[in-house]
Amino acid sequence: MSLQVEKLDKNMVKFTIEATAEEFEAALEQAYVKNRGKINVQGFRKGKAPRAIIEKMYGASIFYEDAANIVIPDAYEKAADESDLEIVSRPEIDVVQMEKGKSFIFTAEVAVRPEITLGEYKGIEVEKASVEVTDEEIVAELDRVRDQNSRIINVEDRAVADKDMTVIDFEGFVDGVPFEGGKSEDYSLTIGSHSFIDTFEEQLIGKSIDEEVEVNVTFPEQYHAPELAGKPALFKVKVKEIKAKELPELDDEFAQDVSEFDTLEEYKEDIKKNLIERKEKEAKRNKEDAVVDKIIEKTEMEIPEAMIETQVRHMVDEFAQRVQSQGLTMEQYMQFTGMNIEQLYDQMRPQALKRIQIRLVLEAIVKAENITVSDEEVEKELTQMAESYKMELDKLKELLGEKEKEQIIMDMAVQKAVDIIGETAVEV
Repeated sequence: MSLQVEKLDKNMVKFTIEATAEEFEAALEQAYVKNRGKINVQGFRKGKAPRAIIEKMYGASIFYEDAANIVIPDAYEKAADESDLEIVSRPEIDVVQMEKGKSFIFTAEVAVRPEITLGEYKGIEVEKASVEVTDEEIVAELDRVRDQNSRIINVEDRAVADKDMTVIDFEGFVDGVPFEGGKSEDYSLTIGSHSFIDTFEEQLIGKSIDEEVEVNVTFPEQYHAPELAGKPALFKVKVKEIKAKELPELDDEFAQDVSEFDTLEEYKEDIKKNLIERKEKEAKRNKEDAVVDKIIEKTEMEIPEAMIETQVRHMVDEFAQRVQSQGLTMEQYMQFTGMNIEQLYDQMRPQALKRIQIRLVLEAIVKAENITVSDEEVEKELTQMAESYKMELDKLKELLGEKEKEQIIMDMAVQKAVDIIGETAVEV
C-alpha cells in the first residue's frame, strides 16, 4: 500500500491510497468466496461455479463492490495511522481506479484537528449570580413533591380539564379519506403534553366521557409524511376515560410521610437549604460556562465542516438511543413531533459546533498550562467508575482499551482546566 497526503483548505486533508494489484486480487477472491453460494450458473451446483465462469457470464465487475469494501477499511486505517494526523471526521471515500489486474486506488477526504490561537483565559470578568431562594421556589418544590406522591383517580363527574389523563379512540381523515397511521384505540393522552399536533389536545377540554368529538387540525408544513404536510385534517375522537391526580394535603403529616422531619416548617427549612446548595452548584456551572464562552470569543479557530457534521451525527445517534430507551422509535418520534431528520440535524448543528469549540479551547488550556493527571488520580477515577457500574476494578481495566483510557485522562485534565479558569475568573 502507498499513500500520498495533500493538504486542502479549511483543515481538510486528502489521502490518495493505492493498494497493490495483488491485494485487490486477494479481495476479489474473498468476494467470490463470499457470494458464490448466491449465484446460479447453469451446469454447476449452487456455490460450485468457478469464479472465471461467473465473471464471464455476469461481467468482470460483479465482485468489484464487495472487493472494494474489503480493501478500503483496512487500507484507510493503515493510511490514517501512517499519516500521524489527528483525524476528526469520517472519511469521504471516492474510488479512482478499480480494475482487475491493476492496483486499486481511492481517495479519502478527512478533517483534521484545527490549530487554534488561544485568547486570554485567566481573569475573565463574569456577572455574579444570585443564590437566594424565594418563598415561591420553596412552594414550587413542595408542589413537585406533592405531585410525586399523588394518586391517580378516575373522574366521572366532570368533563376533561387541562392536565387530565385521558383514554381515547380516534381516527383521522384528510379530504374525507382515512389516512395511514391516523387511527388508534385506547390511546393514553395527557392534556397539555403537546404530544399531538396543533390544537388537538385543547379541543378535548370540556368534553365528557363517551362524548364523540370532531377535532380539526392542520398538519405542519414540514411534516415527516409529505402527503399530509400542510393539509387540514379532521379527527373523530371518543373520550373513554378521564383520570386526574389527587394531591396530598400540605401539613405535618405530609412532611412525616415524605421526609425525616416531624413538621412542615422543618421540612421547608431543609428544602431551602437544599435549594441553596443546588443554586450554588448551578451558579458555579453557569460561571464556568460564561467564562468558556468569553474565551471562545477571544480565540481564533477555523472548524472544518466535516468535523461539525461528524459531531452532529454522533449527537443524533445519542438522541435516537434516548428516544428508544423511552419505548419509541425515531419514526414514531418524528410522527408525533411533525419533525423530519433534516430538521433534527439543523436543530442540533449549533450545539454541535459549540461542543467542538468548548473542547478545543479547554484542551488548548490543558496544553498551555501543562496540566497533567497522576497515576493515583487515574486510579481513583477508575475506582469510582467501577463502583458506579457495579463491577470489579480489574474487570473494568480489562474492558477499557488504550484509546478509552487516554480519553478518560484527557477528560480529567480538561476538568482541571475548567477549575483553573473558574477560580481565576472575576465576578462583577
